Amino acid sequence: MAESKSYHEQVQVEQTIRLREVLKTLPPFAKDFFRAIEPKSSAKTRINYAYDIRVFFHFLMENNPTYKNYSIDQFTLGDLERLEPVDIEEYMEYLKVYIRDDELVTNGEKGLSRKMSALRSFYNYYFKRQAISRNPTLLVDMPKLHDKAIIRLDADEVALLLDFVENCGNELSGQALNYYKKTKDRDLAILTLLLGTGIRVSECVGLDLTDVDFKNNGITVTRKGGNQMVVYFGEEVEKALKHYIEGDRKAATPLSGHENALFLSTQKRRMGIQAVENMVKKYARQVTPTKKITPHKLRSTYGTSLYKETGDIYLVADVLGHKDVNTTKKHYAAIDEDRRRKAASAVKLRES
Repeated sequence: MAESKSYHEQVQVEQTIRLREVLKTLPPFAKDFFRAIEPKSSAKTRINYAYDIRVFFHFLMENNPTYKNYSIDQFTLGDLERLEPVDIEEYMEYLKVYIRDDELVTNGEKGLSRKMSALRSFYNYYFKRQAISRNPTLLVDMPKLHDKAIIRLDADEVALLLDFVENCGNELSGQALNYYKKTKDRDLAILTLLLGTGIRVSECVGLDLTDVDFKNNGITVTRKGGNQMVVYFGEEVEKALKHYIEGDRKAATPLSGHENALFLSTQKRRMGIQAVENMVKKYARQVTPTKKITPHKLRSTYGTSLYKETGDIYLVADVLGHKDVNTTKKHYAAIDEDRRRKAASAVKLRES
């Protein structure tokens, strides 16, 4: 009998199989690139790169007269070498708005930057190995990313959100009320955990019952890249987790293969990332309709609060699992809104 795989092992298997399917839709030589980046990237990252690079070849077949009658498996390294910087610039312009499978696709700064970064990495691999003698992507400026205000919950909004989840049943009836009663303790435990630890939604759904240690008030999470780390939590998280685990979770009978999952769906399966994202948005838009709150925004909320309380950017980086502290500095060290708000009353337009 085959040994059962953990959630993270199963995800890795599924993503590896999915990547192999996507690679079948790319030129044969592309496999060398993805094999080379395997040791330093996750399967999810490689899948995203594969999709992004596939868009590039589809662009050439649809918009470049030279490749109008090409099929994807006809492309060679020589074709990469023949392209000029202007072809890359045209592709970058194309990425802003294009049609794919009868659907309109748009890319903002972040999406544009990611797709161009994937293409540049693709070219760099073959150029460094002297498989091609020219790299036109090096002669094209990459898209500029503008800093955006960090969206997060203020302290009073955190309290409002948790209070709403606890009490909104008073405003419901019928089927909505029944669903709320079934999921209230679970949803409150998830929201409290995300807000109280800053873990990623992927780390949250991957938690097993055995990952929770109430003796030391810590959870063992599997970070990006597969590294495990213990993240500690406070009394509010402890209370919410215990209430859920000893109540609804203990009473549940999970489906086969989901017995160890900490958070279960109403179908008694391990909750997925999309389900948690939908749950967070459902509650948040009732409390802060002007802010688009996602699980990642709850992570930002935690990181901001931790930095304000401790002033220790290295602690924030460690707890959030950032490999590069500069990533943390960029997002959190610049936050000084209390000081910035003083500017509003510092300049007098008319003497009273």
